[in-house]
Formats: sequence, structure tokens, C-alpha cells
Amino acid sequence: MAIEVFNRYENKYLMDSKAFYGLYNRLMEYMELDAHNKNDKFYSISNLYYDTEQHTLIRNSLSKPKYREKLRIRAYGVPERDAKVYLELKKKVFGLVNKRRTAMKLHEAYEFVRTGQPPAYREGMNRQVTREIEYFLSRYELQPMVYLAYDRIAMFCKGNRDLRITFDTNIRTRRYDLKLEDGDHGEQLLERGQWLMEVKAEKTIPVWLAKLLSEHRMYRTSFSKYGYEYKKSIRHAGNVFIPERESIVL
Repeated sequence: MAIEVFNRYENKYLMDSKAFYGLYNRLMEYMELDAHNKNDKFYSISNLYYDTEQHTLIRNSLSKPKYREKLRIRAYGVPERDAKVYLELKKKVFGLVNKRRTAMKLHEAYEFVRTGQPPAYREGMNRQVTREIEYFLSRYELQPMVYLAYDRIAMFCKGNRDLRITFDTNIRTRRYDLKLEDGDHGEQLLERGQWLMEVKAEKTIPVWLAKLLSEHRMYRTSFSKYGYEYKKSIRHAGNVFIPERESIVL
């Protein structure tokens, strides 16, 4: 059964293709590719984010409180309506990311969020996570707000799968055709050739990785794909938003 509850710290870094390839080649000395990336192939992830009409969830998240939360439906590739997807509740508490998800069919996920009533329980669903999402839905009037997809390369540390690094590129988004089965088209969120790296670890990162990031002049950035999209399309329409950068502390 796929892991359905995650607790980890996530650090994010933006880079161009030259920096990506230089870092990627070094990382492969310590890491191994995810099974979906064998033969150097990407795999695609598509997400449908929900929010209130007033953008309550993303506005709260961007204010950087100690506690923030989001809800999304996640699929791999472009799903059919009866395909398995994940309904995910993502929280961040004092910098620790907690992600809780349960599998169900796409049309069931749509109905669950629309009505607040979960589908009938069956094997493969996480009953506890379903209850938590049901409670979350009782607190907000949500609607599909943003479609967001990207191509991903993922890797795990050899001998320590608690350390995971992902690279996302070709990040595309739209505020129309808000169904996952409608295809993975959309406008580019970043300039072409840009990559978002996420370092995900349950504890602190190893010394070798900290040194490698410093050597390649990688700086942490406060970056949310949905948050960045909101700033571009809603709050700062017509302006260029530059993410904050922080120095790496060794």
C-alpha cells in the first residue's frame, strides 16, 4: 500500500537547466531514481486545488502563519473519471509539512469535495484521513480553483529513503477547464528551462548534501506553486513576482 501520511521538512530551490544538470550529475553519486523515472523518463503529476471564492486558503498560506493548510486532488498523468486519484490534505505546522491522503476514484473525489459526504468505505481507502478531510470540508465552502501540472524527476538517497529530492519542470497551470480529465494543457508558470528542486527529509539533511548545495550556490527559496500562481494571476496581475531567497546555513 502506498504511503498515505507524510511528516517531513521541505526546502525548495529554483535553478536554470545548466545548474540542474550540474547538480543532478553530482546527486546521482548518492541517490537513485524513483521507479517511475527509470530510463531517464519524466513522470507527470496533475493537481486540482480547491479554495473559497475569496481565496481564503492561499491568502492565509501566503501570510506565512505558524499553521496553514490546503486541499487538492492529485493524479499521475491525465486520469479518466473512474481512475484512482488521491485526495490530499496538506498542512504545515512550524515548518513541518504534514500530508495526509487517501485513494479513491476521480468522480468520487469530486463528489466528496462538492457535498462534504465521503464515498462508501472500501479496501484501499484510509478511513482516518477520510474523516479528517470530511471535517476540513465542513469548515469551508470550497470550489475548484486552479489546475496545476508538471513533469517530475524524483530520487531517493541510497540506503536512506527518508531523504527524497524532486525536480519539477514545465510547470503549467490554468483557471479554466477545471477538471483533471480535461488534459494537462495550461500556461507556463515559470520561464522555460527553469526547475524547482525540493529536498524532503524527516530530519536534517546530511552533511554531504549541505556541502553540495553550498558548492553549487543553491539558495533556499520560499516558493509555493499555487501561491506563485495566485500572485501572478490574481494579486499581482501584470507584475513580475520574485521569490524570496535565503542563504544556506551549514
